Amino acid sequence: MNSILGINTISNKILPYTTRQFPRLVRTGASLTAPSTISRTIIPEETNHSQSKAVDRRRVPLRTGLIALKRGMGPWFNEKTGETFPVTILEVNQVEVIYNKTKAKEGYFAVQVGYGSKNPNKVSRQLLGHFSKAQVNPKSKVAEFMIKNENGLLPVGTELKANHFIPGQYVDLKGVSKGKGFQGVVKRYGMKGQKSSHGTSLTHRHGGSYGANTTPGRVLPGKKMPGHMGNKNVTKQNSLVVDVDAANGIILVKGHVPGPDNAFVKVSDAIKKI
Repeated sequence: MNSILGINTISNKILPYTTRQFPRLVRTGASLTAPSTISRTIIPEETNHSQSKAVDRRRVPLRTGLIALKRGMGPWFNEKTGETFPVTILEVNQVEVIYNKTKAKEGYFAVQVGYGSKNPNKVSRQLLGHFSKAQVNPKSKVAEFMIKNENGLLPVGTELKANHFIPGQYVDLKGVSKGKGFQGVVKRYGMKGQKSSHGTSLTHRHGGSYGANTTPGRVLPGKKMPGHMGNKNVTKQNSLVVDVDAANGIILVKGHVPGPDNAFVKVSDAIKKI
């Protein structure tokens, strides 16, 4: 090593590379480590907060429900109590099991059922193959019911009748509500409206002020305003089964049922009564 003017230098024998090659050696000597190759400590998931435990805690019926057709309403007289109340007539006709879903294949347990019969010429080829595989007639309505475990699965082709439910039992009813079209806030939300006189002009059925001043200076999301009413999926829980006529396929439930007459309704065991 030579010292020239107090500066240490290295001879060419020790460093035969030029200054142009030296930075290249530094760059090639560096190495990058991908984040995926870094060893990490995996913390096991807590038992009570695991996905499997969440599925087990979920309230799901132990058995399948069925599809019924809403036929109308009428009065019912209770001879024991002397009480008269309205009931809804549900018809059960040719309800059969079409397919079983398992957790290993679909990720959950469910039973797929069909209602009634339909002209094969009005059914797609895909559904015709689905029905023929189950050896059942083409159905006018198909729905599935999620169940808790494999114990609730039924053989394909099993017919479900009205006596699937018993009088005194509580059921959940799912249907599509009647469509009312575009409605105002008085009909849609039951608002009071404005005064009939004393300065009110052309705003008798108005909802009042919709916005605010400079802060926030906008209409907040979720504000009740005029819009489309009805035609939504509605679930009525804890409906009492008043009577069952298995021979004629009739189920009488207390009170109203979502949807108009001749509409399909899903009937299942009440989830809050399990």
